[in-house]
Amino acid sequence: MTEATIYAASWLINPDAEPLPGGALLVRDGIIAAVGTVSELRSTWSAPVVEYPGCALLPGFVNAHTHLELTHYPAWRLHSGIDYHPHRFTDWIIQLIKIKRGLTADASPASLLEGGRMCLESGTTAIGEIVSNPALMPLYRTLPLAGRLYFELLGQDDGVFGGKRAAALEAVESLPAGPLQAGLSPHAPYTIAEKHLRTIAADADARTLPLSLHLSESPDESAFVFDSSGPLAEEFYPYVGWEKFLSAPRRCSSTELFDRHGLLSRRTLAVHCVHLTLADARIIKERRASIAICPRSNERLDVGRAPVALFKKLGIPLAIGTDSLASNDSLSLWDELRYALDAFPAVLSPAELLQMATTGGAAAIGRAEDLGSLEVGKRADFQVIEPGGASCTGKGGLIERIIQSGRIQDVYVGGFRFTINGEDAG
Repeated sequence: MTEATIYAASWLINPDAEPLPGGALLVRDGIIAAVGTVSELRSTWSAPVVEYPGCALLPGFVNAHTHLELTHYPAWRLHSGIDYHPHRFTDWIIQLIKIKRGLTADASPASLLEGGRMCLESGTTAIGEIVSNPALMPLYRTLPLAGRLYFELLGQDDGVFGGKRAAALEAVESLPAGPLQAGLSPHAPYTIAEKHLRTIAADADARTLPLSLHLSESPDESAFVFDSSGPLAEEFYPYVGWEKFLSAPRRCSSTELFDRHGLLSRRTLAVHCVHLTLADARIIKERRASIAICPRSNERLDVGRAPVALFKKLGIPLAIGTDSLASNDSLSLWDELRYALDAFPAVLSPAELLQMATTGGAAAIGRAEDLGSLEVGKRADFQVIEPGGASCTGKGGLIERIIQSGRIQDVYVGGFRFTINGEDAG
């Protein structure tokens, strides 16, 4: 019989369940083999016990939207001499392109690996990652992270789009079975010619691939899609030489555009969704798609705040992500949850945010069957958290203490310990 280990703490916490006092996990071969109180597991299994008194066991977080390739962006910006602070969304995109054009071939690998480390040290054990360069796929597989690699698709010209599509589909076909699974990411309605959208939908349907797409992130995008106006049409398109690809006014929203070409379904994760109307949100609901909010990124780029209360009212499944360090200060979901708690008062509770960062995130990236909670048969990804604040009883009080001021003591990914040494969870 393979050796197993019992991990025990003062509480075991799963989203949508009461905290289990004296809870414990039995882990074998990187999988959770049993869950219960430590006394129950000790009486049933002969295995060494690792105890964390005064702490709670939580699922590893699922960061539903990341761009780990951009982790070193703050340093790139500083060293490039293009270190200004954009005041508009379109200005930020142009700055991002300028900086990426000046990078050497060895820049992205180191940035990606650093991003993986930053995720793990802050309790994130699974990601919904946008991959702009499929050649980096082998490097992703060296990370102990699980989740979904969404291979990015963009382009106006048939040749450029065709090349990116071929590279993405080759990466999809060559990705071995394992903790990281494949998906596609049609980038945004302003970076892909409309004629290519149906092709992407057909590719995803033929291979049953999940999709992750940027949707209604900014007012600039809304103006561009509706009547081909605004900064994206007038500044971004000339900057990248796409003037001849500017379409006639569509008189619709980004949601309607993607929907009419079959890109919205139960396998779709729509990211940002800051400027969704009621009609747009109803389409998302009808198509059974999920939404990932990225509140700190939205604040940094000054594009507004997602109508989360509307999403909740309609019952749209929600997840949360950090986006990248090109538009955020950290890759810590603890930081994101704490910001969201302040940004959406009386809208998102600590328990709801915990769910968004665990089972909600796992479902959003199509990995609910093996990630996101501490249940038998799931990957042994968990955090050991010391609750902050005054001691209190009850689910709400304990989770509130943890979300507001908990400290990470250890992180386990696939059953292996990733040491934190008591640093703040943020």
